[in-house]
Amino acid sequence: MHQDHSPVVAGVVAAVVGFSSSFVVVLAGLVAVGATPAQAASGLLALCVAQGLGMAWLAMRHRTPLSLAWSTPGAALLVSTGAVAGGWSAAVGAFVATAALIALTGLLPALGDLVARIPVSLARAMLAGVLLPICLEPVLGVAATPLLVGPVVLAWLLGQRLFPRWAVPASLVVALVVVLVETAGEVPVGAAVPTLAWTTPSWSLPALVGIALPLYVVTMASQNVPGVAVMAGNGYPVPWRETMTVTGLGTALVAPLGGHAVNLAAITAAMVAGPEGGPDRDERWRGAVSAAVTYLVLAAGAAGLTALVTAAPDGVVQSAAGLALLGTLAASLSDALADAHERVAAVTCLVVAASGVTVLGVGAAFWALVAGLVVRAVLRTGGVSASARGTSPTATSGPVRSAGRHRSR
Repeated sequence: MHQDHSPVVAGVVAAVVGFSSSFVVVLAGLVAVGATPAQAASGLLALCVAQGLGMAWLAMRHRTPLSLAWSTPGAALLVSTGAVAGGWSAAVGAFVATAALIALTGLLPALGDLVARIPVSLARAMLAGVLLPICLEPVLGVAATPLLVGPVVLAWLLGQRLFPRWAVPASLVVALVVVLVETAGEVPVGAAVPTLAWTTPSWSLPALVGIALPLYVVTMASQNVPGVAVMAGNGYPVPWRETMTVTGLGTALVAPLGGHAVNLAAITAAMVAGPEGGPDRDERWRGAVSAAVTYLVLAAGAAGLTALVTAAPDGVVQSAAGLALLGTLAASLSDALADAHERVAAVTCLVVAASGVTVLGVGAAFWALVAGLVVRAVLRTGGVSASARGTSPTATSGPVRSAGRHRSR
């Protein structure tokens, strides 16, 4: 009996951990680029439904424990980007453009190879720079309002020591308790009713360059490529073209409803596809289906959680989001600085991304990549060039080439 139910339990746990560990980052990102609380709640709900339906389709069709998720690094990117020319509708247009790029990656191998040419060190450095200001929030929060933020940080720290997997969800629970105590029932009950809010996309060049391109790069480099690697490490091939088509279509459908990006899961994927997904490898796909159903259930709580987050005192939820991203920041820094020949360019990319500057209406993430590539080109010598060529493709393998190898196994 335990064997039969373990994939189902693993899927439920993966969905709950994935949702609770990052939904505040998604809400913060959507609000940062211009969404109202209602539009952000709509986006969170739509993302849950899209990834749930997409995951169920892929898992049942291929009998593979393939997990989907929203792009948490992409949401962090939105936080650092802030409002763009054209406002929220232009941001939605950028989400649609990102969806098109994701879908095209599955159809055009050359596009995937082009992404693979971006040095791993720079892609990770850009992400680290985007995450750094968010990860500073717990420090600023404790200094400003220690009685409110202190319990959140303490819950996270104790969780890291006693139950690491649940440390971030525990800190978020404490944060929501603090919000409930502080607001003392001020959140209206009607705010918890799930609703969808449509936004007609518009397009502006700053939004396409400052949101769509960096969001695509971050989603591919930090979600889709690692997601393929996690699946391959557990012995499962990824139907690359169909997965990119499904996630691209899913992103396109949720974009006017406020969702930013749907992609392969990277971290929680191992919880379903690995040994925790059950002793029978042929039955682990059921865990992905149970995760999909769990996301559909969690979607119903999107509006209520958004209402709580909106009512939160300054610093409380932001600190919880920063704690949730510390692990991603650590991994990004490790990858960005791993190659000594790439460190100057990577650090340049990192500090530009962390600066939050906007030039010509385009946010810092885009300029960080440009600055990193320029510094890398200037500093690169024959020996460094050879070293870079010997490390970067090995690290990335290219999403399309890598996926092709996985399909053949």
